[in-house]
Amino acid sequence: MIKYLGRRVIALAVILTIVSFGSFSLIHLLPGDIATVILGTGNTPANRIALYKQLGLDKGLFSQYSTWLGNIFQLNFGNSFIDGTSVSTTIGTALPIDFEMILISQVMAFAIAIPLAMKAAKKPNGLFDRIATGTSFTMLSVPPFIFIVLLVLVVSINLQIPGTGPASFVTFGQDPFHNLVSLVLPSIVLGIGSTVVYFRVLRSDLVSTLQEEFITMARSKGLTRRRIMWRHAFRPSSIALLGTAGLNIGGLIAGGFIVEYLMQIPGIGYMLILAINKSDFLLVQGIVMTIATLIVLLNFLIDFLFGIIDPRITRD
Repeated sequence: MIKYLGRRVIALAVILTIVSFGSFSLIHLLPGDIATVILGTGNTPANRIALYKQLGLDKGLFSQYSTWLGNIFQLNFGNSFIDGTSVSTTIGTALPIDFEMILISQVMAFAIAIPLAMKAAKKPNGLFDRIATGTSFTMLSVPPFIFIVLLVLVVSINLQIPGTGPASFVTFGQDPFHNLVSLVLPSIVLGIGSTVVYFRVLRSDLVSTLQEEFITMARSKGLTRRRIMWRHAFRPSSIALLGTAGLNIGGLIAGGFIVEYLMQIPGIGYMLILAINKSDFLLVQGIVMTIATLIVLLNFLIDFLFGIIDPRITRD
């Protein structure tokens, strides 16, 4: 186990180094000029040279990267080129919003997908299974921004439920109740795709597991169908579900920006879009590095949990 963890830590370090350099290089290829954004009409050649020297942008790419990476190791992401705000503070304020949204959406997704998958797996190709499978195909083909627009039209405009429309977000510290209300619609949208994916993965594995010999033996002992499903079939069938959840949650961390932007929720994705529009390179780099680190660590944790859920998985 120690050797396995050592190899994984080394692999994580290599991956993050590659991601950091790749993102740092690509960001510098983005269109736009930071001098134009900051100086405006005062963007003369002399002022541009002075600004680049002040910001350290007059140095070579590798020199800038090594300086930035050294600061990252000290948990210093620098300050925004545009307004001077600490990048760490901006990320620290935005990230909890994403965590809250993802938590709510995943609780809803698991609460719906697991019972539906179990019911569908009891009678494969039955009426309920066909309806659920067909509905999941339909839901999976609809982009998230379509769902959020429809929900806003129905809930916020037609039903006029306060606190559910765009720009209605308030922090949990300001008002816990209205905070949860403002995150209901975006959480539902993020949870729809997760529900469909979890349902399909778990349903497929349950159908296969229920045909195993140990399930037949459990039935011969007179165990109830509910006990067999939850105690004997669900655990071995949850391995693929756990792996899928890891990939899906990682995708939500990076991909919830469409919902956040449409709903004007100041999460990490919304801040990333604003930073790109402003050519705020340091903020973009900090956000990209944070997202990459979270995704890598999440997948490392999921991989580690595989062996706990199913002892048959060994770590050589």
